[in-house]
Amino acid sequence: MNNQRQRPYVTWGIIAANIVYFLYLDFSGSSEDVMYMMEHGAMYVPYVLAGEYYRLLVSIFMHFGIAHLVNNMLVLFILGDYLEREMGAVRYLIFYLLCGIGANLVSVGYTFLLEMQFGIPVTTVSAGASGAIFGVAGGLFAVVIINRGRLKDLSIRQVGLMVVLSLYLGFRSAETDNLAHIAGVVIGFILAAVFYRRPAYRNR
Repeated sequence: MNNQRQRPYVTWGIIAANIVYFLYLDFSGSSEDVMYMMEHGAMYVPYVLAGEYYRLLVSIFMHFGIAHLVNNMLVLFILGDYLEREMGAVRYLIFYLLCGIGANLVSVGYTFLLEMQFGIPVTTVSAGASGAIFGVAGGLFAVVIINRGRLKDLSIRQVGLMVVLSLYLGFRSAETDNLAHIAGVVIGFILAAVFYRRPAYRNR
């Protein structure tokens, strides 16, 4: 029962890192200033393609305004707690970062395709932990399935409804990178199937 006793220190650490960087950005400039955010690591595809690959990672710790930060961190606090206890701290940290980076890579690839194949210029500046958090949701969905449809007080229906509702709310906002959200869910689901090991006592 070690997974039930351990604290979700990685989740708390990720939340703390997001808050600290947000406070730095807000006090040294403005987290709602697009140009300022782009200068400090937000996703901007032309810069990424020019070699600034660090943006794929840094941008998942950046948020546009306090509401954006609070909403994402509340969801991460709830979902990350479950998944970290199940997956273990080290695997969970690697999983989380891969989901965030992977979601950003999908957005970069899609933007590159639009510009190269269809000549549609995309000048969007984006940031946020949403891609990684949707990865956590997708991973949790996979873990619930592996555990035969239920994990503690979570059922597969509850997790599935949570994912669908979150995606729906994203599609209602014109400022949301919905492709990154969908990519996060898919990447998280696949990675969880690879990373997660069902505890032996549950197998028995």
